[in-house]
Amino acid sequence: MTLQVGCLSFRQPYAGLVLDGVKSIETRWRPLLSSMENCTLAIHIAQKDWEGDQWREILSHTLGLSDVQIEELLSSGDRFGRGVVAGLVEVGETWCCSDSVPEEDLRELEKAAVLTGLTEKYLTQLSNPRWLKEPLYARGHKDIWTVDIPVQLLPSV
Repeated sequence: MTLQVGCLSFRQPYAGLVLDGVKSIETRWRPLLSSMENCTLAIHIAQKDWEGDQWREILSHTLGLSDVQIEELLSSGDRFGRGVVAGLVEVGETWCCSDSVPEEDLRELEKAAVLTGLTEKYLTQLSNPRWLKEPLYARGHKDIWTVDIPVQLLPSV
C-alpha cells in the first residue's frame, strides 16, 4: 500500500532546512505550488547544492545560530543523502511578494524563506514538516511530479 503525493526537488541545504522546520516559506519565480494548496507535498533532495551561501548569512546573523548549530542543521539535512524523497510538508497559500511590502514584514518573510531578494517572487507557506522513516530513492524531475510512498516509510503521527 502506498500514499500517492506530489513531489518537488529541493537543493541542499534548503531541503533539510524545510524538513527541519527552519524554512517555512518556499520561493519560486512562478506560482508553481499554487495548485498544491491544502495538499501534502513530498520533498525530494536533489543531487546538486544550492549555488551561493546567502542562507548561511541568514542562519548566522539574522536567526542568530552559532557555527555549531548550523553544522548540526546541515548534518541533519544530509541524513538520507541525495537523490531521495526524504519527507513531507503541508502546502499553504501562494502569493506574489510585491515591492510594497513594508520593510519589517519583508525581513520576517526573508527569515522564514532563509533567502533575501523576495520581491516579485512567488512565496508559498509550508507547514508540518516531517522526515520519512527511511529515504525513498527516486530520480528528481523538473517541476512537480507524482511519487508513491510506501506506507511503512511514513512518519508516525
